[in-house]
Amino acid sequence: MLKFYEARKNLLLLLLLLVGTSAWAQEVRVSGRVTSSDDGSPLPGVNIAEKGTSNGTISDTNGNYGLAVKSGSTLIFSFVGYASQEVEIGGRTTIDIVLETDILALSEIVVVGYGQQEKKDITGAVTDISTKDFNRGVITSPQDLLVGKLAGVSVTTASGAPGSNATIRIRSGSSLNASNDPLIVIDGFPVERSVISGISNPLASINPNDIETFTVLKDASATAIYGNRASNGVIIITTKRGKAGKPVFNFNTALSFSTPIKYYDVLSGDEYRTLVNELAVDGISGINQTALDKLGTANTDWQREIYRTAVSSDNNLSASGSIKNIPFRASYGYTTQQGILRNTDLQRHSLNLSVTPLFLDNHLKVNLNVKGSNVVNNFGEQGAIGSAVTFDPTQPVRDPDSAFDGYFSWANLGAGQGGTSNPVAQLEQTDNVGTVNRILTNAEIEYKFHMLPELKLNVNAGLDYSESDGYNRVPITAEFLRVTNSGVTTTTGRDNTYSGVNRSALLDVYLNYAKEIGIQKFDVTAGFGEQTFLRERFSSSAFADGTNLREASDPSENYLRSFFGRLNYSLNDKYLITATIRNDLSSRFSKDNRSGLFPSIAVGWRIKDEAFLANVNFLSDLKVRASYGITGQQDIANDYPALALYTASDSLATYEFGGVNYVTLRPEEYDANIKWETTATYNLGVDFGMFENRLTGSVELYRKNTDDLLSNIQVPAGSNFSNFLDTNIGSIESKGVEVSLQGVPISNGKLTWNAGLNFTYATNEITKLLLVDNPDFLGLERGNVGVAQNIQNHQVGYAPFSFFTFQQVYDAAGKPIEGLFVNRSGDPTAVVGNNRNKYRYQKPVADYLIGVNSRVSYVNWDFAFSGRLSLGNYVYNNNLSGRAFYNNIYGLDHFRNVPRSIYDTDFVNQQQLSDYYVQDASFFKMDNMSLGYTLNDLFASKLKARFSLTVQNAFIVTKYDGIDPEVDGGIDNNIYPRPRVFLLGVNLDF
Repeated sequence: MLKFYEARKNLLLLLLLLVGTSAWAQEVRVSGRVTSSDDGSPLPGVNIAEKGTSNGTISDTNGNYGLAVKSGSTLIFSFVGYASQEVEIGGRTTIDIVLETDILALSEIVVVGYGQQEKKDITGAVTDISTKDFNRGVITSPQDLLVGKLAGVSVTTASGAPGSNATIRIRSGSSLNASNDPLIVIDGFPVERSVISGISNPLASINPNDIETFTVLKDASATAIYGNRASNGVIIITTKRGKAGKPVFNFNTALSFSTPIKYYDVLSGDEYRTLVNELAVDGISGINQTALDKLGTANTDWQREIYRTAVSSDNNLSASGSIKNIPFRASYGYTTQQGILRNTDLQRHSLNLSVTPLFLDNHLKVNLNVKGSNVVNNFGEQGAIGSAVTFDPTQPVRDPDSAFDGYFSWANLGAGQGGTSNPVAQLEQTDNVGTVNRILTNAEIEYKFHMLPELKLNVNAGLDYSESDGYNRVPITAEFLRVTNSGVTTTTGRDNTYSGVNRSALLDVYLNYAKEIGIQKFDVTAGFGEQTFLRERFSSSAFADGTNLREASDPSENYLRSFFGRLNYSLNDKYLITATIRNDLSSRFSKDNRSGLFPSIAVGWRIKDEAFLANVNFLSDLKVRASYGITGQQDIANDYPALALYTASDSLATYEFGGVNYVTLRPEEYDANIKWETTATYNLGVDFGMFENRLTGSVELYRKNTDDLLSNIQVPAGSNFSNFLDTNIGSIESKGVEVSLQGVPISNGKLTWNAGLNFTYATNEITKLLLVDNPDFLGLERGNVGVAQNIQNHQVGYAPFSFFTFQQVYDAAGKPIEGLFVNRSGDPTAVVGNNRNKYRYQKPVADYLIGVNSRVSYVNWDFAFSGRLSLGNYVYNNNLSGRAFYNNIYGLDHFRNVPRSIYDTDFVNQQQLSDYYVQDASFFKMDNMSLGYTLNDLFASKLKARFSLTVQNAFIVTKYDGIDPEVDGGIDNNIYPRPRVFLLGVNLDF
């Protein structure tokens, strides 16, 4: 009986144990709501996963979730931009979570071609900056935010004119005559860089205040996914988007004052009269008593007459949040920018709307972007800049006896056509305005398959449409537009009009499969894309009275069709491989040459995660990367270089036969065998972090070899329909080193100091230029500085656009001897007439670029600056070579002013090709300095305000003689000077 009782007792205990175990292992349903710590708003799309399993779900549009999990398990809540949380459920069935914003996590996600990647998994040369890193000041165009910020990226504005164009170079570019501009992608839409009439810079239609991040792809591994246009790098612009939650508003406004930094140093009226009288005594420059009688009595500073203190403002209002659980961001911007040159300005209205709803239980994501802008640009008459430097300072601005609207004119004193024009008249009598309306819109749709959530279908469709119209008018009473026929000079005025359309349509469709299997991660992308480009141009020119009418129309079209794929593979989060391939077809080439195949391969090794570095405490991150790939280039001005085309004559170039005027047709040059230019890139990179990432940085070594250069070359007369031809010829090799450093030397409760430095060393050399080597070939002449005079040259063994000059001989006092140059060829005949006496002396592109930036914040105060050092860049000073000689002072019956530096040479005649004018233009520029103060928690924490004072173009340190050493292309002509700007700003968040 006892044994039976014991057996029943043991059986009961066993049953209780089994029941308990079963209860412990049974599933329970946990639900709750996920909100943001920022404002308590719900967070849709949050990933909720049962730790250690593949079981998971996503929060809905209200932040709610529900998930069946094993009792006693742990849930992981994760969302981009927020710190992940792990929560043990215990016995709970309702768990509400508040996620904290994670700035570091945001910075670890990088936008790349057709997707995103974590920084730790990137194998290519990719850098990015966001709003906190941007330059401050009067920023009209997006590229100004990047100046001096990134290693290997050079941004040079063409001038100081409102909305002026800019040259962007990533690793010096790769071509001779084809475009060296990087591909720019805005919210997934690759935009065209061609400039439509009516605007100087197509990027000026994008409001910089709407931009969140720039990502720059530099090596072939990063860029090959864009294949056809990626040889010069890729810049991906991501605009700001809304977050779920209550709407929040931002208003910022800035008032700025711009002034000229420097004027050309020319003679005053009194100094000029003294010099002219001395030359008359010495019999130089043909000055006689008749000429002396034309000297005036004024002391006019013509440069101060044409420049002004410009007042500008920039105003932006945005709203961000969600309406009925649909996240949105809407913004409006109004910019009015006066130029320091009178009668030049820009006005821009911009609208930006992004909507990011979720559908189908968060399996369908939609990102809709609409950007619209209206830009009105008053270009004025920039020819007045050169006239102000040259015009006789002894003459007054106005003359009551003048027949030309009361402005002083040399025509009143008998000067023939060609006399220097009154710069004030040029500005005030010119009406030169262009208007551009642009809309850039695209919809990105991502569908995560219900049956296979690792697989996503992405569709990106969009349109970039711009239309422009403008006019450039001058009344017939203006003296500076004249013609002379049969010895009779008459004024003509001007009535020019133009219009244009740029239209680009995009469709990208691709699949992405991402799967993690044990210690392996796979991320595969494959897709198809097509983009079409249409350009229409119409222009008419006539005299102010409507005569001499000429009309022209120039429509063109091209398309690109592409197939692409990419594999990202990771083993144990330490060993990384990226393989990319893209096949592009370009309509610019013939059927046989249309296809271009662009592959790349990259590997990465996260060394810090190896066991042998586990105890190296000062090292917080270390990764080595290597890549090789090929990218293409087809972006030339001619859309039909492989086709035989005929161009119709205009109305003033017809052929009369039988009383009828017939339009003639002119055959254009073409090369039926023209094909892709290709660039092979090798890259070796190291990323590191030290002292808990207080110091982070990267080092890049690269080499680029470009073959089959697309170039416009001169061909023998009769061998084609023109003396110039677009074809493939030659090769270029580029090499460089890039270093980027970011540090946080101080960070405590009150004081934070961030500092950054980037360093670039780059060389560019032509390695092949002819199909057959010719030792007597002196290279391709470039860089026109006068009639049949070129100062630059392309030649094997040298950098593109190297200066090609005569070597100046100097006397014992170091003064150049006029007309005396080194006989480098040994030919006893005339030195100047023999091009073999020329040599290649320096180049326009800098050897070294160094950018520095710093930001210090103490309690509510902050101070930031950003500057650049450029070393080894040289400039041909055409302002001096074209003016600083005595025979320039008087001719065509009128006087011209000269630079004060004429006394340094005492040249009587022009010496255009002397290396004396090739000057070291190395510089340090303090681009901007900004001081700010922030007020938090105003009006019961409903308002946050920041006030700032910024100085842009604060100072320049250089030995260069010109106005500004930063000259795009290396030839300094009469550029619109970049001003110094003082800016007062207010930023309100409420």
